[in-house]
Amino acid sequence: MNDQSHWDRVYTTRSSQEVSWFQPHAQQSLDLIRRVSGDRPSHVIDVGGGASTLVDDLLQLDRFDVSVLDISSAALDVARQRLGASASRVHWLVGDITRATLPAKAFDIWHDRAVFHFLIDPAQREAYVSQVRRAVRPGGHVIVAAFGPDGPPQCSGLPVMRYAPGALHAEFGGAFELLEHMTEFHHTPGGAIQQFVYCHCLMH
Repeated sequence: MNDQSHWDRVYTTRSSQEVSWFQPHAQQSLDLIRRVSGDRPSHVIDVGGGASTLVDDLLQLDRFDVSVLDISSAALDVARQRLGASASRVHWLVGDITRATLPAKAFDIWHDRAVFHFLIDPAQREAYVSQVRRAVRPGGHVIVAAFGPDGPPQCSGLPVMRYAPGALHAEFGGAFELLEHMTEFHHTPGGAIQQFVYCHCLMH
């Protein structure tokens, strides 16, 4: 089963509110994006955004040009249906982030909660970082959240990587200045607690 068929199956056999990564509101991510934008109009890409409600909250702030990329068209359909007429304000992108074609220097803020830790092959991680360097403008912000050292070793039946803040930052290299990191303890719909590490970098 390829990655796309796996994730399409997840979103066609389960409610988006039942998956372990569901959040009624992605508050940690939203607060970070609001703060780093400095109240300026900003182009944001939510990588692996799928059915996340982050896009809903960003649109309500009315100063963000939002793109949502996900490998699963089924996940994006959930978000589009939820947003109704507001969905036309979003750039919806279907693709594998390691191979997708993204516009150069188009984004002020890159956000990813829970995609990077699925990249267990070093070549995939290198391709991901290359995408960030191409698509984010110099001086742009990169926010990546992955499972922390005490996070689960698998998610949705797939193996994952786990990172301390320094190790997560090291995957990106010297062009990315680590401004801050934080830990989140996510309560899943099933009652488990998952440790996430967030790194916020400035890309030079």
